[in-house]
Amino acid sequence: MDKKIKLMSHLVAGYPTDELAFTAAKALVDGGADILEVQLPFSDPSADGPVIQSACTKVLSRGYKTKDGLAFIEKLHKNFPDVKIYIMSYGSLIYTPGISEFCKKAASAGVTGMIIPDLPFDFDEGLTKACNENGMINIPVAAPSMSRERLLKMANAGFPYIYAALRTGITGTDTKIDTGTLEFLKSVSSGGSKIYGGFGISTGEQSKALCDYVEGVVAGSVFVRLITENQTDREKLYEAVKSKAQELTGQK
Repeated sequence: MDKKIKLMSHLVAGYPTDELAFTAAKALVDGGADILEVQLPFSDPSADGPVIQSACTKVLSRGYKTKDGLAFIEKLHKNFPDVKIYIMSYGSLIYTPGISEFCKKAASAGVTGMIIPDLPFDFDEGLTKACNENGMINIPVAAPSMSRERLLKMANAGFPYIYAALRTGITGTDTKIDTGTLEFLKSVSSGGSKIYGGFGISTGEQSKALCDYVEGVVAGSVFVRLITENQTDREKLYEAVKSKAQELTGQK
């Protein structure tokens, strides 16, 4: 068996129901995921492709609130205490209740990291400070479209982890791992931060190509798509998600 690849797997809280979202989380953990990246549904998710946008819209149509998402995360933390949980969301959703207050609630639910792609790393409205005060980390997002100067500024800003979006655009379309990708990852990690690499990762081949250059591989739309396709059969959903997690972690 090849070495296990660390996987950060993405779920939309409450999608398609709280019960099926929990089944998917269990499948991810059983399939070897090291981190659950839980997205709080948002009405205008600018970095997300149609698969995740559609999932968010469906959950919000039920009147789903941030407090419901945090309750779901708390349940995950109680059931899988050894698995890291990161929140992925957008600035307005955490800014509205107050970033400090939001971080306090997130930490008490079991969250250890925050990924907020539309908050710039150097103008983050106090997110890094609030995370630190509550025992969490802020994980900024680096994109290939950033200038070299700005990329190196982020790389040397002292963040423990940086999320490297492997291409520009939205999630959910295929990503080629080429020499340009690997040079970008080297730049992002040049200041000593550990790197999570994602955007369009859906196969074991992509994971293997990335694994020597990142702390963990991130996969999202591929799982949300499997959840959508199998939402009428809980057992099939569990098996499909678990199998894909095993593939991405190099376990099959």
